[in-house]
Formats: sequence, structure tokens, C-alpha cells
Amino acid sequence: MGRKSFTAADTQLRPDPRFNDRVVARFINCVMFDGKKAVAQRCVYDAFDIIQEKLSKETVPEAPKEAIEVFHRAIDNVKPFVEVRSKRIGGANYQVPMQVNKKRQQSLAFRWILEAARSEKGRPISSRLADELYNAARGEGKAMATRDQTHRMAEANRAFAHFAN
Repeated sequence: MGRKSFTAADTQLRPDPRFNDRVVARFINCVMFDGKKAVAQRCVYDAFDIIQEKLSKETVPEAPKEAIEVFHRAIDNVKPFVEVRSKRIGGANYQVPMQVNKKRQQSLAFRWILEAARSEKGRPISSRLADELYNAARGEGKAMATRDQTHRMAEANRAFAHFAN
């Protein structure tokens, strides 16, 4: 018997007011601290404005035109396809590479981007977030390094893939 493909959280989540996008709304919820949604929205929208300014100066023709496109490209680039999970078999622990489902891919991407933006100190969060999203869209930055590290670990432990269920 398969699991439900969606939860109550999926159906109740309202799209964000500016872009009418549920992914952005979920990202804003991840940015939020202490239930202060207006502050989180301002941070994310300011970051999008900074990205939009960078895009207006961009000369490469295949570069995205809108900040929302950069956001979606960044999330897609950071999403991991495999991860290692610890599994105990016969008294020994093995790092078993496993496929990551869509919802976990998205939440890991959000987490890694926010972690990378928050780890850098000394500037407003909106500018740090803008830089991280912009870099991730181009395949660079700390969040992409985390994803690559995860993929490398999964590749290194490929010998234990037969332990996966």
C-alpha cells in the first residue's frame, strides 16, 4: 500500500502574495523565525530585488530575465538525487546510498541554501541570501558544495547499495 502523495500541509499552503508561487511560500516559511512571517517575506523579497538588479547588469544572453527564474534554477541545482543513510547490518554500520524523494530534495535544498546564507556574517541576510541563490543558480557557492559532497559520499559508498531496501 503506497503512501499519500500529498499532505494537509500541501493543500493548506497558500501561494506567496508577490509571485503567486507555492515554492516561494514554502521557502519563506523556512526562512521565518519565531512566527515572524512579515520579516521573512521582506528578507526574501529584498533578496529577489537584489538578484533582479544583478540580472539587469547581466550581459550573457542565456541568463534568466527574472529573479523568480533564478530562484527556481538555484533550487533545482541544489536538489540532491542520492544521499547516504546509516544502516546497521550484522553489528556493523554501513553508509548506504539511497535515492531521495522529491519532497526531501526540496527541503534539503532549502536547508542548505539557508545554512550557507546564515553562516556568512557581517551583511544583511537579504544580500547574503541573494548571493547564495545567484551563485547556486550558476552552479557555485556553499550550498552547491554541500550537494556535491553528498553525491561524492554516495558514490564512494556505492558498494553498499545492495543493502538499500
